[in-house]
Amino acid sequence: MDKFLQWVEERLMPPMAALSEQRHLKAIRDGVISTLSLIIVGSFFLIIAFPPIPALADLVKPHIGNILIPFRMTMGLMSLYACYGMGYTLAKSYKLDGISGGVLSLAAFLLTVMPVSVKDPEGIGWALPMGQLGGSGMFVAIISMIFAVEVLRILKTHNVTIKMPEQVPESVARSFEALIPAFVIITSVWVIRVLLGFDIQKGIMTLFKPVVNAAGDTLGGVLVPVLFITILWSAGVHGMSVIGSLVRPIWLVLLDENVAAAAAGQPLPHIAPEPFFQWFIWIGGAGATLGLCILLCFSKSEYLKRVGRFSIIPGLFNINEPLIFGVPLVMNPIIAIPFILAPVVCGIVSYMATVAGLVGRVSILAPWTLPAPIGAFMATNGDWKAFVLVIVNIALSTLIYYPFFKAYEKKMIQEEHSVEV
Repeated sequence: MDKFLQWVEERLMPPMAALSEQRHLKAIRDGVISTLSLIIVGSFFLIIAFPPIPALADLVKPHIGNILIPFRMTMGLMSLYACYGMGYTLAKSYKLDGISGGVLSLAAFLLTVMPVSVKDPEGIGWALPMGQLGGSGMFVAIISMIFAVEVLRILKTHNVTIKMPEQVPESVARSFEALIPAFVIITSVWVIRVLLGFDIQKGIMTLFKPVVNAAGDTLGGVLVPVLFITILWSAGVHGMSVIGSLVRPIWLVLLDENVAAAAAGQPLPHIAPEPFFQWFIWIGGAGATLGLCILLCFSKSEYLKRVGRFSIIPGLFNINEPLIFGVPLVMNPIIAIPFILAPVVCGIVSYMATVAGLVGRVSILAPWTLPAPIGAFMATNGDWKAFVLVIVNIALSTLIYYPFFKAYEKKMIQEEHSVEV
């Protein structure tokens, strides 16, 4: 294990650390994260529209359409919000105007969605199909954002912009500087989508469909990110920051399709959107450390007992940095084994339970700081069996950590006694 961790530190960490700071991935991560408040609030309206109690469900059924409006305007437009946030962040990383980057990204993305004519008494005229602006449009939003900001950067680098005198207000000057990039971006997407008739949304989703299915509906799609995240954490790299940048867009697509199915009263198609990992695997934080935290609270080592007791409250709310750096778990060969193994076992058990239909599939993005049993109950729209599964996983992770905890405890007690002597 020492040699393995040394290999991770020397060989795997440098490229992974560099990857986590790659500007495009960083922009995607920050842009998607900026939408979480809207997604969480929107999810709650889905719970209100489809409450787990039959009597309440009958009561709200006539009002479902109105109740779901906030949900449709938040989760239903998540790619729209994320596109602006990603474009803003990427433009700022190039020291360009963030607002221009966000607006141009948004324009490029919207041009990939073909408006449809709507005939009604109120004379709306044209409408955008919202189905392509939610999570299913995330990949197109990412590509549109990269294209728009890179065009802005290239033209700016080569001074292909309209420069205004210094006396002109900054907001006006900024608009004129983005004029030529806007023309290039809008015309290019228009030619591809309208003149050439290529459905960018459909083409991109067809390309990514195998990746989405493999990432969410297979056991390998669950275990691979779990392994990478825990291995990187064991070596001192924030695994979720690195791997989350790569897989979170896929998880959001899966969540969006599950949410759409739930809103339509249809069976949920996907097993493992991000809430699946949050509530059934990362119980107490990365590494499923709540079980370890409980063990530490009763440790015979005075140091480990103190670490456990000041970490237990944050751990209940899925914050385990005090534990990770207090034990420490980083570069700790003894604890690294269960830190990697416990989430893998929880992932296998949870996947099998979900596939077998013993536990409902997730369709709600509940706040990640909820205690795991409550979060799982909410994420599955009130399935009490999800609550039980989390308790089972806590017990399993505690059993997995126990022998390694005892070995590390013995080592710590010996060190404490040697200091006393």
